[in-house]
Amino acid sequence: MSCQDTHLDMSSPVTVSCRDNHSVSVRLCDPSRPDEERVHYAVEAQAPGRALRVDQVVAWNWGADGLVPFLEGLATDYRGWDGQWEWRTDNRDLTISAAFRSGGHVGLTWTLRPWRSAAGGWEASLTTWIEAGEQMSALAADIRHFLTQQDGSRG
Repeated sequence: MSCQDTHLDMSSPVTVSCRDNHSVSVRLCDPSRPDEERVHYAVEAQAPGRALRVDQVVAWNWGADGLVPFLEGLATDYRGWDGQWEWRTDNRDLTISAAFRSGGHVGLTWTLRPWRSAAGGWEASLTTWIEAGEQMSALAADIRHFLTQQDGSRG
């Protein structure tokens, strides 16, 4: 069965709202699977006075370097760490940096860079703060479901 350019059954987006300011959020949405090895999706970022969207972000369905293992690692280290952890897509159109704040919260800074090499390209970042433990674990699980669900048969 071919999955060429098929929208995934579970088109429910994943939204990450900032616990400090609910008008700041990032949303992963509109997944499609051009083949069995990857999922394309959009990332939308909203903050007061700003609404941005990057289409065709690519998630590969292999390896330990993906977004889900990155978030699961953050959830495992819920007691905190020094410095920043960083993850990015292969083509660098989405980068996420994580910093731990006292009180058990993680700041996820989402940087969007569509058309990196094109003249007139842009870059924007925003930070969402979430709880280091259960909220981070729930986010990792939600994104795993978002990226792997297909026709109700995967997950």
